[in-house]
Amino acid sequence: MKNRILKYTVITLSVIALFVVTFLGVLTVTEYKPDDVVTIEVEGTASKTLTLGDSLTVTTLNTGYGCLQNTADFFMDGGKSVNTASKSQVKENVSSLITSLKETKSDIYFLQEVDTSSTRSHYYNEVKEFQNSFENYNSSFAYNFKTLFVPYPFPPIGKVGSGILTLTNLNIENSTRQKLPCPFSYPISMCNLKRCLLISRINIEGTDKQLVLVNLHLEAYDSGEGKIKQTKLLKSILEKETKKGNYVIAGGDFNQVFSNTDTSSYPIVKEGLWEPGVIDVNDFSDDLQFVSDASSPTCRSLDRTYKDADHSNFQYYVIDGFIISKNITLNKVKTIDLDFKNTDHNPVSMNITLNKNSQE
Repeated sequence: MKNRILKYTVITLSVIALFVVTFLGVLTVTEYKPDDVVTIEVEGTASKTLTLGDSLTVTTLNTGYGCLQNTADFFMDGGKSVNTASKSQVKENVSSLITSLKETKSDIYFLQEVDTSSTRSHYYNEVKEFQNSFENYNSSFAYNFKTLFVPYPFPPIGKVGSGILTLTNLNIENSTRQKLPCPFSYPISMCNLKRCLLISRINIEGTDKQLVLVNLHLEAYDSGEGKIKQTKLLKSILEKETKKGNYVIAGGDFNQVFSNTDTSSYPIVKEGLWEPGVIDVNDFSDDLQFVSDASSPTCRSLDRTYKDADHSNFQYYVIDGFIISKNITLNKVKTIDLDFKNTDHNPVSMNITLNKNSQE
């Protein structure tokens, strides 16, 4: 009897070991490993040109992959849920966000956490939905999360295809994906985000300068080292472009607070909740300006659902915004309070003017 039990135990453990090895092997072979710089296809029919003196409206929004509406919590933020939305809810969220974004009448949109084919969003192609909804816009899309299967927690996250999407009514000359440092090592790195910058260039008529658009979504769930390294590379790229005399707009979800932003209205309300890092604006060149609006929070915690919660004791953040070059005049910036109905972020919209004299 003992020999039989031992035999079955050995067989069971061998089968489990074989499954684990095979699974890791498949993930290793299929791991998304893009080069440091990758050319991204520009889609769409935008033909609008750009000249100095033009004013533009720019909006950034983390769409929460269409699944982080006000009834959602999430296990990585201290909540319990993994699957947070039905397919009909995903479609409703994306549709509502498109309506809200169109109301800003923006020339440029920076969108983050936009899914193409993911278990979590029921394989709904959100990228195509955004592209189809903004007619006569150019678009470029770069993956920053692409894996065959995320095996944790339970139920598992599953397949993920997601990234960052730039939309503009201006004619994009070219777009590239710039790889960012990854703080995670093997085997975690195989099924984790591969962060990047999506850099799009628009020629400015009558000059040899360009408007350089940088869509970003920096590290969230690391010990802090990843955010620091990624921010340093971002700094290097932005300062290189400003030295050329180019006009630069970087925007998105920094997962960090700008040191020049007063966030005293949004203190950490409970120990153990996720806390953002801090970007010290003094570490950057004087040729750059840091733009945010703390009149409303740009993000809410996902440690609990938002609908019907006590909002006076909720955790809020100001982690979305822009970095712009000094040859751009900021006319207005506003966080648009959508009360987190369809995503865990609020859009941030700004109006800017490209100075005719780059020394202005």
